[in-house]
Amino acid sequence: MTDPTTTTAERRALAARLAQSGALRAPAWRQAVESVPREAFLHPGVFLPEPRGRWRPVLADRTPEPQWARLAYSDQSLVTQLDGCLTPDQATTPEPVPGVPTSSSTEPALVLRMLESLEVAEGMRVLEIGTGTGYSSALLCHRLGEDAVTTVEVDPGVARRADDALEGIGVSTWTVTGDGLLGHPARAPYDRVIAACAVRRVPYAWVRQTRPGGVILSTLGSWAHGAGLAKVSVGADGTAEGRIVGPVSFMQARAQAQPPVTGDLAARAAYADCEREVRVPPTVLEEWTPAFLAQLTVPDAQLVHARTAGGEQRTYLFAPDRESFAEFVPDALASAGWTVRQGGPVRLWDQVEETLLAWRDAGSPGIDAVRLRVTETAHHYWLDGASAPSLRWEHALR
Repeated sequence: MTDPTTTTAERRALAARLAQSGALRAPAWRQAVESVPREAFLHPGVFLPEPRGRWRPVLADRTPEPQWARLAYSDQSLVTQLDGCLTPDQATTPEPVPGVPTSSSTEPALVLRMLESLEVAEGMRVLEIGTGTGYSSALLCHRLGEDAVTTVEVDPGVARRADDALEGIGVSTWTVTGDGLLGHPARAPYDRVIAACAVRRVPYAWVRQTRPGGVILSTLGSWAHGAGLAKVSVGADGTAEGRIVGPVSFMQARAQAQPPVTGDLAARAAYADCEREVRVPPTVLEEWTPAFLAQLTVPDAQLVHARTAGGEQRTYLFAPDRESFAEFVPDALASAGWTVRQGGPVRLWDQVEETLLAWRDAGSPGIDAVRLRVTETAHHYWLDGASAPSLRWEHALR
């Protein structure tokens, strides 16, 4: 494994790139990037992406130091675990393996953009949800001090590796194994809460454990794309209010992760109650803001892309809990090029389409036009300046 004392130049080069891109602004964060060795948090190795959803294991102690250093300081997220259990050293061969990423070292630019957005100051106490490799925890500790940071990780193996890595570079902070959605009341209140995972809603436990005037920064969304970075300030009345400050993508918090829609999708969508031409093509969901608004509209639905036995592309919305679906079928005769088949008690695409048409009428504002308010019983969302009822959402907390 690379000796951290030999990567000073790589750390400085990373900091320079982050500063040039605008992800790194504050001198104190630049000093942290130049001081904390990212490679120390990638042991025992990483998985690199290969075609067809496979991952190639790369081990730290079997990779030449210059190559490992280039990888550690590359501008990319590096997967460190698959399927909630498999680490690179546990792969039986060096050949690519299938799997779903469940832990990673996030792209440094995203890490620093979020840390900058947190607006910390000396003397603040921070709760981090999702320790992951521990790299961002180390940056926070360098900036604020070891005793100021509490970091929570749900996966015992991931937590243990992160704690070992932190101790390995001389950082002894408050590392906790547990469900981060519950926060960590033992060390509350906090001035800042930052989540390195996506959640379907901001847990009220985080609001309760944050001082009035404190800030919570968290990714909201459950689809693979189309999530938003929410930044809310906690009020003295126990509510939190703010806005979506930009697009972002993170792995889902495990307690809120939806099981994938599997099986014969054509059979699950075989019996439609209605079929019609779309007014808005489903391809609009490839854009970030429409995808986020669709999730606000049908928060329990999943977007699924698949192929039929004949190789034709199909797109679906499934809401298993409500036993409803929408299937999109290419149709050259339809004015928008698609028809939609819907089944079950809820017309999923009718609801989403109404939202997207209202969004277009409002001038198609960006995701940063979405505001939100969190109370003990519900999340309220709305678009700045929009009066249409379909551009206001209320999600009750269950």
